[in-house]
Amino acid sequence: MNDKREILKQFGIDSEPIPFGNGHINDTFITADRAYILQRINTSVFSDPKGLTNNVVLITGYLKNWLSANGGDPERETLTPIPTKDGAWFIRTDDGECYRVYKTIQNAVSHDSATPELLYQAAKGFGRFQKMLSGFPADRLKETIPDFHNTRSRFEALRTAVSTDHFSRVALARDEIDFCYAREADTDVIVSAIAEGKIPLRVTHNDTKLNNVMMDETTGTAVCVIDLDTVMPGSLLYDYGDALRFGASTAAEDEQDLSLVHFDLTLFETFTKGFLEELGDRLTASEAALLPFSVKLITMECGMRFLTDYLSGDTYFKTSRPGQNLDRCRTQLKLVAEIEEKTPEMKRIVADILEGLCK
Repeated sequence: MNDKREILKQFGIDSEPIPFGNGHINDTFITADRAYILQRINTSVFSDPKGLTNNVVLITGYLKNWLSANGGDPERETLTPIPTKDGAWFIRTDDGECYRVYKTIQNAVSHDSATPELLYQAAKGFGRFQKMLSGFPADRLKETIPDFHNTRSRFEALRTAVSTDHFSRVALARDEIDFCYAREADTDVIVSAIAEGKIPLRVTHNDTKLNNVMMDETTGTAVCVIDLDTVMPGSLLYDYGDALRFGASTAAEDEQDLSLVHFDLTLFETFTKGFLEELGDRLTASEAALLPFSVKLITMECGMRFLTDYLSGDTYFKTSRPGQNLDRCRTQLKLVAEIEEKTPEMKRIVADILEGLCK
């Protein structure tokens, strides 16, 4: 059964679905009255749709209760999944496809390109997301993509790709491989800190892009964090680091002219200020100390993933030209090198923001 209108009827909705958005993983449709979103869950990426859906239901239910108790708007400030007429949270069609439905967030928009103000608002959105979920027991959540931010595991995958070299590309990427190998010790820092209880296990979003925060059409302020498919247990350092890996870069992820690729400290400060203003005293001292390092680590992790995929024949990340994954790797490693140079200033910025918030 692939008739999208008939699928919607199983959720008690009689409307014509129209293709919507530009997501790379799930297929998304919006109803003609723009009241509901229908999505096909990509089970090639998310092999456990039941576990994924359970995560979303747990998180949104918790957020709605938190918002109700704290003067928020539970219908607008978190997603609202819609059950089927039989009470299920998704359906599996005869051909094995899985579909779910959400209410749309009214009078709100998402943005694909950042201005400093939009980055600041996105930071506030993600910081508030962490604050609201700081009391949620993260170990109740399913890992929808196991070891997603296990940087040690990502490093070992790179080492395997180098040793096998099935596509004879190691010689073309020797400098990048050596750069990553020289930083092997970094890969254990956050994973070990969680395992040893030095930093708390938290709910993490794991896809902290600008366009995953809905902004109010009138005020431009952050309203709701969306796309909860990769919500898993982890560290807020993952979300913070990944947001800045993307948000503070001055160039496209696959820029071939590395002279254009820089880590912008002004954008770093803008995001950090918004994030910490919302998170407030939920941040521990141990997490605060690792904020600048987390930006370096997650950027390096992403670079290693691009490099591993390049060496493995470009099987995971979509490419539109030869060598694109190696170019993506090079931009990330250029950012890592700059972050290392700028870490003392990043630490000063974090300290100043935290001091200002304590006054």
